[in-house]
Amino acid sequence: TPSIVTSAGTALSANTSRYSWSIQNLGTNPLFVRLGGTASTTVFHYVLKGSTSQDDGTGGSVSESNGTVYSGLISVAGTSPRFVVRES
Repeated sequence: TPSIVTSAGTALSANTSRYSWSIQNLGTNPLFVRLGGTASTTVFHYVLKGSTSQDDGTGGSVSESNGTVYSGLISVAGTSPRFVVRES
């Protein structure tokens, strides 16, 4: 069951059985996502735009579900992170 995460650091641990994953930003500040450890505002693969207001569903998202899906650790950073993450 997805739940709201409110801290920077590891969003998903490495999982060689991962078939898909997604992250959606629910906060109003940008969320920086790195495929690997220690994401920061200067070291990241994706930046997800903030929502217009907290939890309104307009924040950016990123996902992988087709082809080769990244199975390593995924980390996030940002000011007051607030996001939901899913994997299967």
